[in-house]
Amino acid sequence: MKFLQQMSVIFAIYLISVLVSNLLPVAFPGSVIGMILLFLLLLSGILKPRQVDEAGDFLVKNMAFLFVPTVVGIVEYIPVLMDNLLPFLVIIVVTTVLTFAAAAWTVTAVIRLQQKRGEGQK
Repeated sequence: MKFLQQMSVIFAIYLISVLVSNLLPVAFPGSVIGMILLFLLLLSGILKPRQVDEAGDFLVKNMAFLFVPTVVGIVEYIPVLMDNLLPFLVIIVVTTVLTFAAAAWTVTAVIRLQQKRGEGQK
């Protein structure tokens, strides 16, 4: 019963986020709004991690199954993908490098910040 309640909370947040997305004058994915809303609820303490932990673990463990419909949908567009293979590969490589660089910069900045705070506490 606890699992069902947790999934209900997650789906309720998603439903609200889709409604908000439909009200916005610009196209913005409801799933992104939902993640932001869930983050803000957890950050504010309105929603406790224990209220969604089991359902969240279940969704993360079974995430691969959630991508199957998307992959099947992409198969329909293989001719379009093959016609634009070089631009897609360039985009994939460039964004991967930028993501790695941003992650490395963020980790470095956080480590320096933690070291600076640690020195100030001594």
